[in-house]
Amino acid sequence: MNDSSRLQGLPPLVTGHTRMLVLGSFPGVASLARQQYYAHPHNAFWRLLQALWPASPMPGADQYQQRVAWLLDKGLGLWDVYASCEREGSLDTAIRQPLVNDLAGLLHRCPDLRLIAHNGGESFRHARVTRALGLPVYRLPSTSPANASWSFERKLAAWRELVAMAGLV
Repeated sequence: MNDSSRLQGLPPLVTGHTRMLVLGSFPGVASLARQQYYAHPHNAFWRLLQALWPASPMPGADQYQQRVAWLLDKGLGLWDVYASCEREGSLDTAIRQPLVNDLAGLLHRCPDLRLIAHNGGESFRHARVTRALGLPVYRLPSTSPANASWSFERKLAAWRELVAMAGLV
C-alpha cells in the first residue's frame, strides 16, 4: 500500500459532558464507507446500547446524526485507538502500520470523563497508553460479529457493568 491508499479513521464523538469513552481499534470497511461508527449491520454495538437504555428509544440506523446526539446525550463518547492504518478488509489482525490517535489531547475536551473502555482486544493492546491518562481503563468484549464466542447477553452484562460504573444509568 502506498500513502494514497492509507485509510483514515473517523473523528471523535465526544462533548464536554462525556463520562465514558469507548475506544474501538479502527473502523471497518462498512463504517469507513458510510463515515459512521459501527455501521456494519451485524455489529452488536447499537443493539447493545438500545438494550442498556430501553426506556429511551434510539433513532433508526438511517438517522445516524440523531443516533450520535442520542449517544452523546447519555454521556457516552466514541473514538478509535488508531487514527490511520493500512488494512485489507475489516479484521483487526490485518491492520498494518497503524498511527495512534492523540488520546491525551482528547482529555481536554472531556473534563467529566470517568473511565475509558476498550471495545475488544486490539484496542486494549493500548491500555498502557490510556492508563497513563490517569483514568480507570477496562476491556469490553468486542461488539464485532467476529467475536462470536460471546453471546449477546454476555456482552450486554459486561457493557451494563461499565455503563453503571460511569454513572450513565
